[in-house]
Amino acid sequence: MVVKSQIKFIKNLQQKKYRTQNKLFVIEGIKTVKELLESTLKVYKIYVTDSTVLGQNDDFVELISEGDLKKMSGLSTPNKVLGVFHFPVPEQIDFSDWVIALDDVRDPGNMGTIIRLCDWFGITNLICSSNSVDCYNPKVLQATMGSISRVNIVYEDLEQIFSQMDIPVYGAFMDGTVVYKEQFPKKGVLVMGNEANGVSKAIENLVDKKISIPQFGPKTAESLNVATATAILLNEIRRG
Repeated sequence: MVVKSQIKFIKNLQQKKYRTQNKLFVIEGIKTVKELLESTLKVYKIYVTDSTVLGQNDDFVELISEGDLKKMSGLSTPNKVLGVFHFPVPEQIDFSDWVIALDDVRDPGNMGTIIRLCDWFGITNLICSSNSVDCYNPKVLQATMGSISRVNIVYEDLEQIFSQMDIPVYGAFMDGTVVYKEQFPKKGVLVMGNEANGVSKAIENLVDKKISIPQFGPKTAESLNVATATAILLNEIRRG
């Protein structure tokens, strides 16, 4: 039987400071938890309301009531399974292929979608500025749909990294060269900026090439969503 202290501990992991202290994160849903169990991520505990949903009887699986799951969950309608996993140890960034860098991306949905896009386009390394949203935020994890286990994510000082870079750094800007005219090299860094302000001035000064996505419709939309823009640019990078 799950005790109150366990419920409180798991519930607290919805907050960044407790995740950071314990180096644990929570992920919910049968499909996503199953996917993470098949990854290299180390499991801490799995809570289920139905003993048959995972098809296994490991020591780390605990059967709990729907009421207790609801108390632990960050969802309004919990989905039978809640998993707690250890943070992976970040690996050194491999610059032999394209890398995505996020400069102050704050929206959890955007972060999660970009992680999923990295997975789709075979981008295995993602660098985030320290003020970008936490990749283990529950809303981020929900949007990744399990891709969190296949992308190496590090939080670093982008200025410091770019100042030592020996591969080209591309940045997404409204006034850059139209992406369809660009011949991309086999490796580089693509910087995506903040939802409201774009790439910061400090990082802009370190970008080698500004690229943009042309607007074809009437000039009514101010800009593209950062995750949507990332998808378009990654498609062009991989296509080239």
